[in-house]
Order: sequence, then structure tokens, then C-alpha cells
Amino acid sequence: MRGRLSTLLFGVLLCTGPAQGQTPPPACTSEAHRQFDFWLGDWEVDGGTDGKTPVGKSSITRVAKGCAIHENWRSANGGDGHSLNALDPATGQWNQFWVGADGVILRLAGGIEDGAMVLGGTLDLANGKPQLQRVTWTPMADGRVSQRWETSDDDGKHWTTSFLGFYRNAK
Repeated sequence: MRGRLSTLLFGVLLCTGPAQGQTPPPACTSEAHRQFDFWLGDWEVDGGTDGKTPVGKSSITRVAKGCAIHENWRSANGGDGHSLNALDPATGQWNQFWVGADGVILRLAGGIEDGAMVLGGTLDLANGKPQLQRVTWTPMADGRVSQRWETSDDDGKHWTTSFLGFYRNAK
């Protein structure tokens, strides 16, 4: 009987939350949780060698009561992808989980470096070889955000830019 009573009492406490008059501490409100806020918004994305060719649109919003950032990417050629980005309080690192319409799944981790968000990881290619990935988002003085996606096939000795885009506020 005592075991069932303890279980019942624990369930009641779990469901009712903090004691009356007490409020739980707000989640995900630290300064570190705001480090990627410069990327929030509705964007037109330009790329190409001139940095002015439309390559897509992106909507970046806060989700999970401000604990994560969701990216909804739509490329100009009809592809799309989504990422979920969040600060891991245990490691102090930002993490991104990206899924593209091409089936690519990418996991990145990192943080702020010299005013830019820099996330990196490894992608296993179809040939079984790992390829280093590094994506850098940099807020620009004119309100745009640049995104440079780089890859390395030689353990980071040489990097190749696979995507360079400039996010400008969609009006």
C-alpha cells in the first residue's frame, strides 16, 4: 500500500508543478541562448559569383518556447531543407541537425568565433569516406547575414567553399 501511495503522491506532484506562489525559472533565456538571434527572420538568399543571384528563401524562427531555432529553407530550384538549432547547456555548444530534400542528414556543433557562428561536423559520403563540414554565419554591417559552407576531404588541411549565400531581409 505504501508503494502505491508514494507513486500516487509523486504523480500528483509531477502533474501540479511547483508549489503555489513559486514560478519555475525561465528556460533558455541566458545570453548564450541569444547568440544566434542575428539569423532570425524571413530572408531572400542571394549567391552566385556576384553574390546577387537569387538562390532561395529562408525563414528562421524561434521554437520550443525559445529553446531552439528552426530553419525552413526553400531553394530557387525547388529543393528544401530544415534545420533545428539549439544550445546544449551541458557542453555550452550550439548544435544543428539538418535534413535536406536530397536525404542528406548533417549534424554540426560549435559556437561563436570572432562574432560569427561557426558549426562543424563530419558527413559520411556515399563512397564511405568522411568529409569535414564547416558552416559560418556572419552578421554584416548592412543587416545581411553571410553563410559560407565549406568542405574538406583531407582532415581540414584544405577547405573548399561549396556554398556562399547572403541573407537579406525579405520585405
